[in-house]
Amino acid sequence: MRKLTYFIATTVDGFIGAPDGDADFIYQYLDAEFIEHLKAEYPETMSGPGRTHFGIEDAPPRRFDTVLMGRGTYEPGLKAGLTSPYGHMREQYVVSRSLAESPDPQVRLISGDVAAEVRALKAREGLGIWLCGGADLAAQLVDEIDEYIVKTYPVVVGTGMPMSRAGFGVRPLELTGCTVLGGGQVFTSYDVKR
Repeated sequence: MRKLTYFIATTVDGFIGAPDGDADFIYQYLDAEFIEHLKAEYPETMSGPGRTHFGIEDAPPRRFDTVLMGRGTYEPGLKAGLTSPYGHMREQYVVSRSLAESPDPQVRLISGDVAAEVRALKAREGLGIWLCGGADLAAQLVDEIDEYIVKTYPVVVGTGMPMSRAGFGVRPLELTGCTVLGGGQVFTSYDVKR
């Protein structure tokens, strides 16, 4: 059975973006050591243009071959003309109630029962499924998430978009890894205890 992994960037106080969802402030924490770690461990999580920029166009996926994102996560790239941000992956899914048809043949839309769709994806052969974001989609899938990999940046913002809008609920996790980088960024991984 494949895992659904919420691989997400956050501030120390748990926000993935500003109140309007913008996360551009995070870019100042993407130093050379961070980029090298991402290229080595999670190359498939870089968008197509990012992979080209960093010279890893042909890097095979290490952990994920499927990406799942909400409409809000997909929208900034779409506005910039990037209709297939992760074309190097086997499958790309966007969860949306407002898109009537996909802007790209490589991107499939999910508009119905997203949890049922994820359970079907988990049953297929392949590498893991990357839950790319955002907070509303993470809330819809809170009971389907098997693993969290949290990239924490050394900044506190006070308010903004939370990692999940699932609401209060005690969901125990088991720490499975922690990598601290010189710039203060921390990669922490957890399995969900079932």
